[in-house]
Amino acid sequence: MSTTPDPEERTGPSAWDAALRLLGVRARSRHEMAERLARKGFDAETVDDVMTRLDRHRLVDDTDFATEWVRSRHTHSGRGRVALRQELRAKGVDAAIIEAALAEVDPDDERAVAADLVAKKLTPTQVDRLQADPAMRETLFRRLVGMLLRRGYPQSLAIDVVTESLDGVTA
Repeated sequence: MSTTPDPEERTGPSAWDAALRLLGVRARSRHEMAERLARKGFDAETVDDVMTRLDRHRLVDDTDFATEWVRSRHTHSGRGRVALRQELRAKGVDAAIIEAALAEVDPDDERAVAADLVAKKLTPTQVDRLQADPAMRETLFRRLVGMLLRRGYPQSLAIDVVTESLDGVTA
């Protein structure tokens, strides 16, 4: 008989089950998973054992996580690269992995998503007011650029997209 307990026995079912439940909700980064398990009250050794077991079963992979996070949040939530970088950094993903995942975002797609967001925000009432009162352009410009900046688009891209959209409306 071995004197060293098997890590799977030492972690106990509750820490492993908690990890699997967390993964059942959505994928997690390594840092995020370890942090969540620690927050649930599991000691550092148990968390390390669970993380080793998750690695062995290939259930936690920061590269896959970052790639999927970027694809999903860019496509479905309209997030720009700046916001995506901050979100992944907050989840403890390595900077090199973040940059590799962000490299997958096509600049033309990012511009198209930003333009679509602006088009959705420009209501027919705003367009009518803009055509009736050219002074309204500055207010609308600031609001739309601000919206894109908050969603994580680079300032130059936000300014270009909003300018093009407003020029298209007033032409």
